[in-house]
Amino acid sequence: MEITDLTPAERRVWRAFPLGESVDFRDGADDDPETGASWGPERTVRARVLRALLLDGPSRDGEIAGLKVWGARITGHLDLKYGAVDHPVRLRSCHFEQAPDLYGAQLRVLALNDSFLPGLTAGHLHVDGVLRLTCCRVTGPVRLAGAQISGAFFANGARLGDPAGAQEPEEPVLQLNHADIGADLWAPDVVAHGQIRLYGATVAGQVNLNDAQLTAPGGHALQAETLNVGTDLHAMRLRAHGRVDLRGARISGQLNLAYAALANPGGVALRVSSCVAGEMWLREAKPVVGAVNLRRAQFDVLYVPPEVWPDEVKLDRLVYGSLLPHLPAAERLPVLERERAGYVSYSYEQLAAAYRTAGDEAAARAVQLAKLRRHRHTLPWYARVWGHLQDVTVGYGFRPMRAAGWLLALLLVGALAFAVRHPRPLKADEAPDFNPVFYTLDLLLPIIGFGQEAAFAPQGAFQWLSYLLVVTGWILATTTAAGITRSLSRQ
Repeated sequence: MEITDLTPAERRVWRAFPLGESVDFRDGADDDPETGASWGPERTVRARVLRALLLDGPSRDGEIAGLKVWGARITGHLDLKYGAVDHPVRLRSCHFEQAPDLYGAQLRVLALNDSFLPGLTAGHLHVDGVLRLTCCRVTGPVRLAGAQISGAFFANGARLGDPAGAQEPEEPVLQLNHADIGADLWAPDVVAHGQIRLYGATVAGQVNLNDAQLTAPGGHALQAETLNVGTDLHAMRLRAHGRVDLRGARISGQLNLAYAALANPGGVALRVSSCVAGEMWLREAKPVVGAVNLRRAQFDVLYVPPEVWPDEVKLDRLVYGSLLPHLPAAERLPVLERERAGYVSYSYEQLAAAYRTAGDEAAARAVQLAKLRRHRHTLPWYARVWGHLQDVTVGYGFRPMRAAGWLLALLLVGALAFAVRHPRPLKADEAPDFNPVFYTLDLLLPIIGFGQEAAFAPQGAFQWLSYLLVVTGWILATTTAAGITRSLSRQ
């Protein structure tokens, strides 16, 4: 393209390019890029002029060329597909009439801060430095699948998608699936009307979604299965209407959803199944609307207050070292009763193990007792009867003092009854002196003998009382032995 073909606005850009100087078309009167379609020729630059500059623009010895434009209206289609651009590209506060096509392009730096775009096609883009979409307004999809960004990716404050909801819930407004980001993915305060897709992406540094607002009713608000994060994923104060899916993600540090509000009525609001992270935080989060799935997830620390859990949870094979905040077992146990699969033994064992790790043996025993009571409902009627007997008598072995109380009460009843009416001796000349206390103990204790039971025979109602004491003694002994065995097996 000859220089004579350029408009005055384009000539300014052409002359500034080899010097790496900025061209600022803003006049302060109407500088909102979203209304840039009304900007006149004095700030209009054709996309093909920019393409010519970037692929084969003029240079000057001793100067570093670069495209640095502020507040321009860019008309036509900026097509850099598979192009190699050796200069930094900064098109800030610009209005693009058509979505740029950077598929497979190789760039040094790309900054589109504060610009308005109808979309961006940049799959398999290679950026040696950083990619900035800070505070951009993008009405169509941003396609960065398979992109390789050596530095950081910035989308903080960006507004993505159509607020009117013209796109489908599952249509991504930001695609970064299988992308490779060498530093941070920085997107606090992002507003997305549609799905953000990070499926299979790798972020060497931190993912920051603090204060983000993601809206995809009935679909995925955040689809980040098998995401790999080198440090932390921060999403404090996240507002998500739709599913947040982190299945199979690997997060070396912290998954922080503190103060978040997650909602997907009638579906799964938070899916973190098979995820591995150092810590997961839902501190002071709003009660989740929709199901939570943490099956097979692994955390060193899990911080979830009881009031955050929804009415339906999936916690089978969830592993955690510490459960915070530390609360009485009575406040944690109702959550396990919301398990969609019904009774899951492992969930109780994991909760009891967390209490033992914290040194709270009383809470661990309470969890074990609750587990056996819940399990009892899954048994046939005759097993439930035996379970009730174990529960009432010795609390399945977790309440051993209860057995001592029963024995003391029965001993008192028997001793008083037989003291009032002594049973007759079977052999009067051989029988020892009758002792009502030790006679009652002989009836109650199935193993220890004091020679009283075999020497005397009660009659009438007292005979039935002796039968009751013998049967009760056997039940107490059997249930106590079962509880001791259960305790030893846990050791």
